[in-house]
Amino acid sequence: MDINTFIKELESLNIYPTQKQLDQLETYYKLIIDWNKKINLTRITEKGDVYLKHFYDSLTLIKAYGLNKKIKVCDAGTGAGFPGIVLKIVFDNIDITLVDALNKRVMFLNEVIKELELKNITTVHSRIEDFAKENREKFDLVTSRAVSRLNLLDELCIPLVKENGYFIPMKANLEGEIEEAESGIKKLGAQKEEIISFLLPKEGSVRNLIKIRKLNKTSIKYPRVFDKIKKNPL
Repeated sequence: MDINTFIKELESLNIYPTQKQLDQLETYYKLIIDWNKKINLTRITEKGDVYLKHFYDSLTLIKAYGLNKKIKVCDAGTGAGFPGIVLKIVFDNIDITLVDALNKRVMFLNEVIKELELKNITTVHSRIEDFAKENREKFDLVTSRAVSRLNLLDELCIPLVKENGYFIPMKANLEGEIEEAESGIKKLGAQKEEIISFLLPKEGSVRNLIKIRKLNKTSIKYPRVFDKIKKNPL
């Protein structure tokens, strides 16, 4: 995906990036490539693929939620900053918290934030399960891209969401995940509203946005999932 195609595809999402935002994305890409030599940030490094499979893909969240307003967002298990950094570049109005379990990735994110002079963005070095214990009902929107199975994510992320807020995981393959997560979603005081499925332009990979609304405060404690993920922290 070249830059002109990238801009055109964003316009189909009703996103019209400024030159400053495009410059920030370019700087972000260069930082990814530079740091990727030192730590494992992504296997995708060809520029066109990064713009399509990381930058454009991150911004498809707008298909499920209006991001042009002042909201508190959490990106759980952000990795190299997808979707969180990309969302912050394009939607400067959001106040976003990026959570990741690997300190080296958090160091990278802090460097990106400094270089791009981003404001109202916070990084947290923590496992999601630990962060969730201290930050219940704090966010209007929680998202997580390509992190773990849905039934695990629900237990960790839904408690972070305010009443009437949303948890919207971004997933590729959903085979069997919705069915095994349904009962847990209900127990956590939430409901699945819809699944928005689409194909990435050009190469046609399947993507899914699962729109889960928090109906009331999470009353149950949720240690059940922690034993399952101690060996593979998010």
